[in-house]
Amino acid sequence: VFFYHHLRTVEFRIIILLDFLLLIDDEEKDEVSDLPTFREFTLEQLRIATSGFAVENIVSEHGEKAPNVVYKGKLENQRRVAVKRFNRSAWPDSRQFLEEARSVGSLRNNRLANLLGCCCEGDERLLVAEFMPNETLAKHLFHWETQPMKWAMRLRVALYLGQALEYCTSKGRALYHDLNAYRILFDEEGDPRLSCFGLMKNSRDGKSYSTNLAFTPPEYLRTGRITPESVMYSFGTLLLDLLSGKHIPPSHALDLIKDRNLQMLTDSCLEGQFSSDDGTELVRIASRCLQYEPRERPNPKSLVAALFPLQK
Repeated sequence: VFFYHHLRTVEFRIIILLDFLLLIDDEEKDEVSDLPTFREFTLEQLRIATSGFAVENIVSEHGEKAPNVVYKGKLENQRRVAVKRFNRSAWPDSRQFLEEARSVGSLRNNRLANLLGCCCEGDERLLVAEFMPNETLAKHLFHWETQPMKWAMRLRVALYLGQALEYCTSKGRALYHDLNAYRILFDEEGDPRLSCFGLMKNSRDGKSYSTNLAFTPPEYLRTGRITPESVMYSFGTLLLDLLSGKHIPPSHALDLIKDRNLQMLTDSCLEGQFSSDDGTELVRIASRCLQYEPRERPNPKSLVAALFPLQK
């Protein structure tokens, strides 16, 4: 009997060790990639890649009227890319632009649409990132055509976004400007990734938040400065988007939560797809992110720990 129990204990410890090693392996896989190292492109190379910055290649939400326009393109080696061309007054300091681009370009993770390179010629400033062919979260959540996003995928978006922010924070890039449903893109496999463009420090023409004031962290309205805690507030607004399938102002959502009116908060398309416990837990996490006091909000690591058990 003793020998049997001893054997079972050893077997249990081996299973736990194997699980731990698999977890480490998964984390390493997130960082390992076949992506090339960050490089500088010439304006001519990017002009060719985008067919002369053709209007039909514009993929950014506001088209050619946006101050900074994103194009899809193809490099000489046939790699598909997204090219962001900034307003000419956006980055007057070329050295600051290059430093920022190189810093963000050193990140490599499977939860990001990674930055591959940049261009800094004269007053032209461009970024080159991995191209994500399957639209934005905003499109799938607010403007879907065939069927609404399933609950399991909404939970995956929340977890993968948390993991992206956890990775960026671990690499000293905890700030993300204007985190919203347009910043989350879907790759070839249909998995969500966070756009690297929002990791760039604020340039002269940009505000950290382009959305209306109802969705802006309260401390940003007071100070005009973005902090890691502000990013967590924006994460909370995204959790509300995922829950409701709508862009609900946080103040209205918090009133519904206070009145325990979760049915009004939840997307009717999700009926029968999740347990009330899971719904309540996601609401609890969102409420923590939306705390008025920044110090009371979670960090990305604790967010990931809370979201992981909800995955189906």
